[in-house]
Amino acid sequence: MIGENGNTLYLETAHTSYIMRVLSNGMLQHVYYGARIPREDMSYYQLFRERSFSPMIQVEGREASADTIPQEYPVFGRGDFRRPAVVVETADGRMVNELLYQSHEIVSGKPALAGLPSLDVDTRETASLSVTLLDSAGGYEVVLHYSVFEKEDIIARHVEIRNVGKEGIWLREAASLSLDFERKDFTFLSLSGAWARERQVSGRPLGQGTISIESRRGASSHQLNPFAALTDLSATETSGEVYGFALVYSGDFRIGAEVSQFGSTRLQAGLNPETFSWYLEPGESFLTPEGLMTYSDYGLGEMSRHFHNVCRRHLGKCADRRGRHPILINSWEAMYFDVSEEKIQTLLESCQGLGIDTFVLDDGWFGHRRDDTSSLGDWFANEEKFPGGLDRITRLCRQYGMKFGIWIEPEMISRDSHLYAEHPDWCIHGRREPVESRNQLVLDFSRQEVVEEIYERIAALLRNYAVSYVKWDCNRNLTDIGSDSLPKERQREYSYRHMLGVYRLMDRLTKAFSDVCFEGCSGGGGRFDFGMLYYMPQIWTSDDSDAVERQKIQYGTSLVYPPAAMTAHVSACPNHQTGRTTPFGTRGETAQMCGYGYELNVSALSEAERERIRGQVKRHKELEPLLYEGDFYRLKSPFTSEICAWELVARDQTKAYVFVGFQRVIPNCGGEYLRLQGLKAEGRYRIRQLGTTQYGDTLMKAGLPLLMPEEEYGVTVFDLEMEDEE
Repeated sequence: MIGENGNTLYLETAHTSYIMRVLSNGMLQHVYYGARIPREDMSYYQLFRERSFSPMIQVEGREASADTIPQEYPVFGRGDFRRPAVVVETADGRMVNELLYQSHEIVSGKPALAGLPSLDVDTRETASLSVTLLDSAGGYEVVLHYSVFEKEDIIARHVEIRNVGKEGIWLREAASLSLDFERKDFTFLSLSGAWARERQVSGRPLGQGTISIESRRGASSHQLNPFAALTDLSATETSGEVYGFALVYSGDFRIGAEVSQFGSTRLQAGLNPETFSWYLEPGESFLTPEGLMTYSDYGLGEMSRHFHNVCRRHLGKCADRRGRHPILINSWEAMYFDVSEEKIQTLLESCQGLGIDTFVLDDGWFGHRRDDTSSLGDWFANEEKFPGGLDRITRLCRQYGMKFGIWIEPEMISRDSHLYAEHPDWCIHGRREPVESRNQLVLDFSRQEVVEEIYERIAALLRNYAVSYVKWDCNRNLTDIGSDSLPKERQREYSYRHMLGVYRLMDRLTKAFSDVCFEGCSGGGGRFDFGMLYYMPQIWTSDDSDAVERQKIQYGTSLVYPPAAMTAHVSACPNHQTGRTTPFGTRGETAQMCGYGYELNVSALSEAERERIRGQVKRHKELEPLLYEGDFYRLKSPFTSEICAWELVARDQTKAYVFVGFQRVIPNCGGEYLRLQGLKAEGRYRIRQLGTTQYGDTLMKAGLPLLMPEEEYGVTVFDLEMEDEE
């Protein structure tokens, strides 16, 4: 809901208010964001003051320091020394900017972001506000776009910058969102990590100066996810104020919080200015990626559910519930590069009767590839391994009642490939020999002819073999940034142009093959973000398939992304990444909260283990309604305790699934009670594993008994179903 009253604009979701006001000098003041409040005159609500060594401006009939004014989209060079949201270099080489209010418009629906992923337009449920600001001396306009997703308590923001002058201008910085707070008592919460240990929960208290997270890798990265939250210092899963921010973008980003000398906090999120610049000719415009923001006064759990709900209701493929995610077996850890028709047939035969419905042929099937040194870009079957192509493999899949899926890495090229021999200049390169990673180079996706050629090759592959599932990988980050297609003064545009090219390819392929389930991957979780999820409804959460490590990774990922967006597989032990051995049941239950599958050689399993698979697959199908539609609650953090616990609850509160993973055995442990969340207080729940019925209120306040399992890395699960009310 969006409203206006004189010079004040109101954005309202179900439980939040966002208020801004046009000041007497034309500046756009940020007034309030938080729990929903009545609409009334908020002109009293300001702390404008004169401050030494902070230049004064005329505002509201008196002088005040610009450093003390909360602003919707702050600029550089006019007395506000905090970080600007936008920096424009004008034709005279100066970067002094001033943005003043011109007009605003309220519309139903949501403006589309050409070439960029974003929350979908829905005129029935969404309203949008556009506020135009003008720098008359600089010759450019900035249009601030806000779209309100009322039920989900989400506000989506992006910025359009237009050159309305007669000379070209340079964008040096362009944030997607900026938000000022008149307080500093926050913890800056983020998700950090590395390959194989992505999205570990990390928090730091703010102090004077700047805390930021960012990527300069050409990808959102394993190291730092494009999400941050400002939380009360004492906030928990269920209590305290939380402001959450996430970008719908997969490339270089920066999210930072700056505490000023006067104790105010400025949070900004958007493109990383270290790897960004953009030239605008007269009449041209530029769009920033979309940023999402939400507020919760019920802790981190409520913030997460806001993000989960808007993702699965309004984000591209994640909102498309027409198809169920497959239960698959992937060839990678069973065969690695040594794939063959004989091995695949043996694997398919061994899958019979287990309930697995899709076989995915991973790396090693194409060109003349036998290891990671060749053939990327040559998306045709390896004739030595598969004489006549992949037709026999697809026939075998049909024969054994399974669908066929395939692994590809469309953004990469090997020197030892036909594509490189034909087009050696198509990789990203400069005056120096380009840096390799995993023996591969990156294709220059800022060039339309490169995107077009790769589209044709992948499209032919998908058409020829009736592919139902694609694992889209990206196994290195960008180096040697630049393109022969850009003039020297525009080379800093490359990172953004490259990402736009990746999105163009994904958009075309996912629309042309709308019945194919695409899974994102970047060495596991190196591009786990809302931008990727727009095109691909699930992402391989991490290359680390060890159940104990996965509990941490999945727990951290759930802070922002819904469980159904993650994929997890039951893999062999000793685990191929950590060497750890965990019980087969632990591996299965850990993966149940995600899109489900197997990453092992089924033909090498015992009959007892095969029977476990039958039970696990049956259980996953039972849990799917909870996974795709239920509310997710984190109950115990593996980052602060020896237990990892989470809960899925049906939207109507009639069913729940509780997972408890024990990180290690504690000798002579006394046990504890686990308090549940999200149940109907007056409902009576039958707990299958305990053979008892209890009120939801009892389970949420008193809890379930937890006793240490007798095996290392054991799990305990509970299935709850509400009895019919008399």
